Amino acid sequence: MTKQGLYAVGFCAHYSRQGDWAFECALKFAQNNNLQLNVFHFLENPYDPSDDTGGNLSVEERAKISIERERELRLYYDKLAGDYLNVGFRFCEDNEWTELHRCLVIREFQVLVLAHISPGCVFAGKPIEEFAHAFVCPVVLVGPDESDQIHLNSRAAMITHELGLSDRAWEQIAHT
Repeated sequence: MTKQGLYAVGFCAHYSRQGDWAFECALKFAQNNNLQLNVFHFLENPYDPSDDTGGNLSVEERAKISIERERELRLYYDKLAGDYLNVGFRFCEDNEWTELHRCLVIREFQVLVLAHISPGCVFAGKPIEEFAHAFVCPVVLVGPDESDQIHLNSRAAMITHELGLSDRAWEQIAHT
C-alpha cells in the first residue's frame, strides 16, 4: 500500500477550550514533523448550522467582516503558536465541505484537526463524527471533555506513527 507523505496539517479554528486543545494537538503534529500548519476560518461558523453571517450582506459588508475576522484569527492563533513560524492562515468564505475539499486537492493539508465540542455536535451541517468518518483524508477530533481525548477516522488510524500517536490512547470514530 502506498502512503501519502505529510506536508501540512489543517486546523479549523474554533474559539473554545476544545478549539485550543485541538490547536495544540495540530501544532504538536506540525512541530514534531516540521510541517506547515494551516489554520482555516469560515465566514459562517461550521459548528453552528444557524449561522448565516454572510447571507444578506453586501460585498462591502462581507469584506469588512472578513478583514476583522482574519485579523482576530491571526492575533489569537499567532499567540498560541508561540515561536513556531510555519503557520499559515486562510479565511474562507465558501461552504465548509467545498472549501476543505478544494484545500485538500491543492494540498494545503493532508490531515485535518477539529475541535470535538460535544458528542454529536454539528460540523459542516452534519454530526462531527459523521463528517470525520466520511471525509476523504485523515481527521483527528480532539475533546470534548479532556485535551488528551483523541478520536481518529479510519484514515488517521492508519498513520498514528506519523502523527506521534502510536503510543498514546486514542479511539477510532465509529461508523454511523
